Amino acid sequence: MMVDMVSEQTRMTTSTSIRTSEAGEPQTASTRTWTTRLLVLGIVLSALNLRPAITSLGALLEEVRDGLGMSGSVAGVLTSVPPLCFALFGVMAPRLARRFGPGAVVCGGMVAIAAGLLLRPYAGSTAGFLAASALALMGIAVSNILMPVIVKRWFPDRVGSMTGLYSMALALGTASAAAVTVPMTEVMGGSWQTGLAVWAGLAAAAVLPWIPFVRQRGAGPADPVAARQEHARVEQPGLRITRSRTAWALAVFFGLQATAAYITMGWMAQIFRDAGVPASTAGLLLAVTMVMGVPLAFVIPRLATRLPHQGPIAIALGVCGLAGYAGLYFAPAAGAWAWALLLGVSNCSFPLALTMVGMRARTGAGVAQLSAFAQSTGYLLSIPGPLLVGVLYQHSGGWGLPLALMTGLMIPQMLVGVLAGRNRTVEDEAARP
Repeated sequence: MMVDMVSEQTRMTTSTSIRTSEAGEPQTASTRTWTTRLLVLGIVLSALNLRPAITSLGALLEEVRDGLGMSGSVAGVLTSVPPLCFALFGVMAPRLARRFGPGAVVCGGMVAIAAGLLLRPYAGSTAGFLAASALALMGIAVSNILMPVIVKRWFPDRVGSMTGLYSMALALGTASAAAVTVPMTEVMGGSWQTGLAVWAGLAAAAVLPWIPFVRQRGAGPADPVAARQEHARVEQPGLRITRSRTAWALAVFFGLQATAAYITMGWMAQIFRDAGVPASTAGLLLAVTMVMGVPLAFVIPRLATRLPHQGPIAIALGVCGLAGYAGLYFAPAAGAWAWALLLGVSNCSFPLALTMVGMRARTGAGVAQLSAFAQSTGYLLSIPGPLLVGVLYQHSGGWGLPLALMTGLMIPQMLVGVLAGRNRTVEDEAARP
């Protein structure tokens, strides 16, 4: 499927006439074809690295807690670090992209991920582990924000397809880390430090395709006039994004789906282990939940771009989440595979949210503002969720209250998903007078 996507982009760019690069040198159709292929490869490899830092930790959370002497509440803090970092560092992404170019920022983000993943298992303390995790998550945060921007600017007529490809690769990386971290750790001697550090290699590989884009300030049109015009629009945004009701609805939707996703990634394996499921099987169940996003993350964005209103998709995904939470409460072990599948479908609210970011703005500058606002605000809203789950779990001694919380949050997620899915743009709602 990914090969077909690359071939489609290749045919599209091969038919393009000779253009001029930003440096003023002729750029042939063949050169642009390879540039497009390299960009698609960079997007895919980057997406593969945007969740292993989290799901690999979720699979080994019990071992990490024992190794570092963490309580349940501290572990809850640890599972809240990803959305906190995404909220704090994500707002920096548009400014960094204007100064250095999106390609350079994503390249730096991959370097930060590789360094953080390599350092954190050997930090020797909870504080050091958190600091190194924050470094990796900073790289993830800026890449999270800029991926929809790069897709909108490079592939404006392929937003659904490219968002699907990116989301599918992200889901594949998420699922792979959940599935193979425990068995890979056992093969490499049983050390949780080694099992976590090995994922730094994948991040290092993702640095390479972005190196040619480091000197390009605007990862956008090859035409220098178009590039300068686009850069000017980004430098002087004309939107007061907080005036847009759609932007707020999308931000809340993003925050609630992120809450559900990070609770799932951080705690679902532990729910199954507490129900008597072996650690390796619990990791596979988490992987099943994540791997459901691979095909659906490609299908949902394409479907969403064909519908005038994306609200029905948000409702359908929410209903699957409610059924999965009910199953975890009443029969966590007996129906484990069914609940994992249902929660996997529900977690596909993330590619839906990314697709709506691209659809709710008309320009690259609008997408950059909306992406930064929706993701940063959304992740900020999601911070208390995983922490509260850890506190409720520790003090109640079971999963009844945490699951009740997760169920209660799914209802407003469905409601704001309907509001965010309306056919309108932030430019119309938030343009300056």
